[in-house]
Amino acid sequence: MELSDKIMMEDFKRIVLDNEPFEIPSHLWENVRRSNKFLNKVRKAGRSYYGINTGFGKLANTKIKEEEIDKLQENLILSHASGVGEDLPLEIVKGAMFLRLFCFLKGNSGVREEIPKMLYLMIEKNIIPAVPEKGSVGASGDLAPSAHLALVLLGKGYAYLDGKRMNGLNALNKEGLKPLKLKTKEGLSLINGTQFMTSIAAISIIKIHKIIQYADFIASASIECISGKRGPFLPEIHKLRPYRGQIESASNILSLLKDSKIKRSQRVQDPYSFRCSPQVHGAIREVISFSQEVVETEMNSVTDNPILFENRVLSGGNFHGEPIAFAIDFMKIALSELSSISERRIAHLMDPGITGLEAFLTKEPGLNSGYMIPHTVSSALVSRNKTLANPSVTDSIPTSLNQEDHVSMGMNGALSLMEVLENTANVLAIELIASTQGLRMKGLDLVSPKLREFIDPILTIVPPYESDREHWRDIKRVKELILKGKI
Repeated sequence: MELSDKIMMEDFKRIVLDNEPFEIPSHLWENVRRSNKFLNKVRKAGRSYYGINTGFGKLANTKIKEEEIDKLQENLILSHASGVGEDLPLEIVKGAMFLRLFCFLKGNSGVREEIPKMLYLMIEKNIIPAVPEKGSVGASGDLAPSAHLALVLLGKGYAYLDGKRMNGLNALNKEGLKPLKLKTKEGLSLINGTQFMTSIAAISIIKIHKIIQYADFIASASIECISGKRGPFLPEIHKLRPYRGQIESASNILSLLKDSKIKRSQRVQDPYSFRCSPQVHGAIREVISFSQEVVETEMNSVTDNPILFENRVLSGGNFHGEPIAFAIDFMKIALSELSSISERRIAHLMDPGITGLEAFLTKEPGLNSGYMIPHTVSSALVSRNKTLANPSVTDSIPTSLNQEDHVSMGMNGALSLMEVLENTANVLAIELIASTQGLRMKGLDLVSPKLREFIDPILTIVPPYESDREHWRDIKRVKELILKGKI
């Protein structure tokens, strides 16, 4: 594919997750050359410009000698490579590399053509820097993780080549690439941006789209298990509260229950977690739709400081992660609610008083514990999600001698989002496994044709529950199917 002037979530997915090769058109390279030409003109003029010939943060008023301007950029990368913790997943680092590359192609950063070319070649040759997960406060850019990424361009640090971790210089040498020497502003441009938190947010959205679609299917299976009523999902109800996500969710559930032969209960109303699934799932859809709009805006933004225009250099604050940090926190809250309503349905599936089946969906309850502890696991994960869903953006700790006195903590939120997403996928997997067992007990020949088609892969990989066995393998397999979109 050829890059255009604007990228969307599908472009990001194709390049970062599907490993589709891409080409950069000549006019985008021309943007880079034009910007660098202007930067060289600015440098020769001798005026003080932040990060070009001054120190950083609180040291912004410290003028740097002309002969040390290039050394300043390498020092910046070395000093800022201070991250701690486990390495981030490679797909996230690759996403950040691509987003940083695309930012340079806008032509407002001033870097030489060699910088985006190196990022392009590293992506092409699958050289992915090893980047510790912790250390960014989400303003001035994701400084620490971005510095670890930049180290590899200099032949330093560590990288993964085709999944194998090695010295950064070795990784470059193996693929015939030579380390770069940074010039004016290039170190600052490599680390001044929100690309890491944006990469996490984008990859999370791609996965959440799969999860929320499956959530309707899984809720439908649970509704069948309790012989639930169809009335709450009829379109005339939802037309009176016309949220697009709610209407879509109700339509999905009603369609999946069509032609079911399972006898409906005589209850006047079903519990909220079944009856209100469209309202909750729909609200989550609205949050994800909003968040995607924010993330796509951020993917197409220039987040450097200073920013170069045709005839001037302006210092600003586009590196501040506040917009993306809000979107990340909203997604955490939405996923936490998705896991919460799923856990409530699981709890009801354990109860013979509502399902008409044996307790904990097992033969000989008492001798067998059945799905008692998978439900307990879901409770633990939901509780964990509630803790992680507390907004990160409402916290701020001043840094750099109070020069950088308000920060977004967007990266902390992003790391929490990764865990909340994983926890939610596990909870939904438990509900799907339990509801499939319930449908087996009710009689698979009674299940609606569309729903039967959906649960067929689960019937294949999760054996009928005849007596107690380990559950963890089943949960892991089904969770992976959900996250990969393979059901």
